[in-house]
Amino acid sequence: MNMKIVSGVKEGLKRQNLWVLSVFFVCLLAGLIVFNDYGASWDENIMQVYADQSLKNYVEWREQGEIKIEHETLQYYGPFFMMTVQTVSRFLDGISQANIADLRHLVYFLVYFAGIVAFYTIARRWFDPIPSIGATLLYALQPLLWGHAFINPKDAPFMSMMVISIAAGLKMVDAIHALPDSEFSSTKPRVWAVSLLWLASVVVLFLSTQAAHNLIAELVVSAKAGGTNIISMLATKLNQVPAKVYIERYFVLFLRARAVYAALSFAFILYFWRRAKPILLKILVIVFAPALLLGFTTSTRVLGPFAGVIVAYFLLRNKSRISFMAALIYALVAVTAAYLTWPFLWMNPAGNLFASIQKMSAFPWAGDVLFNGNFYKASDIPFAYLPTLLLYQMTEPVWALVLPGLGISFLSNQRKPDLVVLFSLWFLLPFLYLFLGNAILFDNFRHVLFILPSVFLMAGNVFEWIPKTGWRIAVIVLCILPGIFGIISLHPYEYAYYNQFIGGLHGAHGRFETEYWLTSYREAAEYINKNASPGAGVWVEGPGHVFSPYAREDLKVNSWSSESPVDGYEYVVTSYRFIRNETTRLDAEIAYEIIRDNTVLAVIKKP
Repeated sequence: MNMKIVSGVKEGLKRQNLWVLSVFFVCLLAGLIVFNDYGASWDENIMQVYADQSLKNYVEWREQGEIKIEHETLQYYGPFFMMTVQTVSRFLDGISQANIADLRHLVYFLVYFAGIVAFYTIARRWFDPIPSIGATLLYALQPLLWGHAFINPKDAPFMSMMVISIAAGLKMVDAIHALPDSEFSSTKPRVWAVSLLWLASVVVLFLSTQAAHNLIAELVVSAKAGGTNIISMLATKLNQVPAKVYIERYFVLFLRARAVYAALSFAFILYFWRRAKPILLKILVIVFAPALLLGFTTSTRVLGPFAGVIVAYFLLRNKSRISFMAALIYALVAVTAAYLTWPFLWMNPAGNLFASIQKMSAFPWAGDVLFNGNFYKASDIPFAYLPTLLLYQMTEPVWALVLPGLGISFLSNQRKPDLVVLFSLWFLLPFLYLFLGNAILFDNFRHVLFILPSVFLMAGNVFEWIPKTGWRIAVIVLCILPGIFGIISLHPYEYAYYNQFIGGLHGAHGRFETEYWLTSYREAAEYINKNASPGAGVWVEGPGHVFSPYAREDLKVNSWSSESPVDGYEYVVTSYRFIRNETTRLDAEIAYEIIRDNTVLAVIKKP
């Protein structure tokens, strides 16, 4: 009898797992079918340039000891994600016939999909499979998030990497808490002394990089001026070669010696731990992958450590010595991963990281922000800005589920205090900071998408509360239908979604930002490709890189970013955002309009 029960349970689990995998497969398949429908977005080109410069920095740093970033603001962003995108998309370009811009969008989506799977693993900490998949689908099928998943090179990937980092971190927490704290009870002082000495030596070497460069420069200049020092004794052609050459040569020598020391000393400390304290190696193995993910998240945006703070809370709350050691190793590996993948940090790790935090906490934005029919400076947006957009840009069921979900966590016999803590750390506290601090926001709230995932976890609490499976599934289907309809009706401009509380996209038109990244210019290019005469001139109102990747090669495309002499334009392309600009030929005949939800997103004119 018992064997039959066990066998039945196993069969049920297999069916549930197959069902969950089928749902994930459908989501993945949907993305693979539509990824090449989306246009290039405004910020993509400059992020690609930054990624390419960052990849070149690996060679320049090794050979010249220099970091070159042309755009003064981009260096404050971590380049990890876009370096990965550029590398993977170029590989795919070599084996496929797809447009490389579409291949980049495919990589964006695959990271989003990985975030969906990671979200499900977090949900399973508190919910059964059906409520977990319900919360996951509610998250994955938000039109706003689904649209950003294909076109956003910064905010949507960071959100997904946050989810992945937290999911991996919580798994790490479980593994660390399963280790017996007694293994630390007899640690010899020699172990800590050697470990701390090694750590201090490596940290000082890397933090003093700028000081080492300055010292080398001073010694070279002094030697060339006739002074006696180690450089004057080593450099045989000091008077024949520019000082810059010797500064580069000796600084690169310092970098190589430092790298050798770091590698050899790390190998030594691993051997030492294995002999003197094997539990430290076991901790390192457990935390290594989650810490790498946290480092890569930080090297995508400087707010990445926020994921580490959330993980650290759950790790340290049992106040065990083994947890504190795990947190330290977790942080050290994450910092190392961020450092290795962010060239801006190489010369001055602490100073440049702090500068990045300062810059990103008050990002300069000179443009105007459209909110509720009025234009504001980004620093002067009303307090209602973020709450209003959160209300209007999530599907209708979301907030109707979150509030009772929060109540269930507190009041019912299904109390989930850990879920409340996660929701508070991940969403509530950042929201209050943004709201009360009147943070600079523009392009709606794309910069803070990363605070949203825990909202859908709290919504999943309602699905878990429903006792009968049939009713659970019915409620989940009803709750995800608005998202599915929104995705289908707005495709491929889902990121411009507004719910029916404001009357959809049509109701938001003219009151709030909609298609602000000009991805509709791809559809405009496809129309012009079919209708323009050979060698026709086209004026693009906006940056040319959102149009050119999809335009015929013979077309003479001019835009804000590049203008060459053309004897008249056969077509003018403009977003509704710029339709009143004089360069859009105000009196010209409208040849074609790109429309969703009875709302004009872009116009093609024929002067």
